[in-house]
Amino acid sequence: MASTQDLSAEKREALASCEMSSLPDLELFTMGMWSIGLGAIGIAVTGILLANTDLFLSKPEAASLEFLETTELKSLGEAEERIFKAGELWKKNGAVIMAVRRPGCFLCREEASELSSLKPQLDQLGVPLYAVVKEKIGTEVEDFQHYFKGEIFLDEKKKFYGPHKRKMLSMGLIRLGVWQNFLRAWKNGYSGNLEGEGFILGGVYVIGAGKQGVLLEHREREFGDKVSLRSVLDAAEKIKPQAADTD
Repeated sequence: MASTQDLSAEKREALASCEMSSLPDLELFTMGMWSIGLGAIGIAVTGILLANTDLFLSKPEAASLEFLETTELKSLGEAEERIFKAGELWKKNGAVIMAVRRPGCFLCREEASELSSLKPQLDQLGVPLYAVVKEKIGTEVEDFQHYFKGEIFLDEKKKFYGPHKRKMLSMGLIRLGVWQNFLRAWKNGYSGNLEGEGFILGGVYVIGAGKQGVLLEHREREFGDKVSLRSVLDAAEKIKPQAADTD
């Protein structure tokens, strides 16, 4: 008959054997967790890298003169609201038109201010400067007027943001270019708010007089992607003024 001491020794040996056999399982579990962690990091890094390419950016569809000129615009800031076809804006002398992504956005305010710096040269050419917004919220348009030195109209159907309306959502917050634009505008002293819709991307147009057509169409690739001021002036210089009674 086995002694109590012998039984205790057997139990200790069995327990030690179980502990030894569980070590490989623990190592496999630890390796598995490391693999999952590294995989998640790899996926995140890959996602960030891809987000900083143009691979997943929606491609803009060019807006024809025929598409834009029939757009219904509403006047803002006038005692009596006026509704008219956008073609009236450039019928005689052409026009430079900014499609504002969001009036309260400090990046949009920066671009509006820079475009407004061209007004003396545009005035010499006889080319007016306009802007369209997609909504009227509170005093946002009035506040934006401090940065933009031209008339502003309401484009409720958002045709100046089309024909294919492009949006940038959360991906914009992991794009290096967007953060560089944020830093640039902030350093230049611009500030803003979060009022209104700001995901549908805007742009800038230079449209010739009459039926001359769209001479420049800059569509935002990402938040804060500004138009080249030199390209705006170059396009404006190509505008050929029309007689007042020209269709």
